[in-house]
Amino acid sequence: MTFVYLVLAIVAEVIATSALKASVGFTRPLPSVVVVVGYGVAFYLLSLVLRTLPVGVAYAIWAGLGIVLVTLVGIVAFGEKPDLPAVVGISLIVAGVVMLQVFSKMNVH
Repeated sequence: MTFVYLVLAIVAEVIATSALKASVGFTRPLPSVVVVVGYGVAFYLLSLVLRTLPVGVAYAIWAGLGIVLVTLVGIVAFGEKPDLPAVVGISLIVAGVVMLQVFSKMNVH
């Protein structure tokens, strides 16, 4: 269940972060509520993940995949266009998450 909770925490964080942009500085009520609830759910689920996974590994996966997914939402929903340095940086983040998952002995498989 650990990785199910982690995936759900990532999804909740991506929804909350996307709603943060849509809230326009918390001036729009519905997106603002989605932000608060989404981050609450994300952190609660992440706290469950930390029962099993080391904090460094869990946070790296949560934050790294969250960055990638929020970037994709930004491209699709908000018309944002990452430049080459952004693409390279995001690729390095993905490589780091893969490195942790595949090669690190810190990770609990």
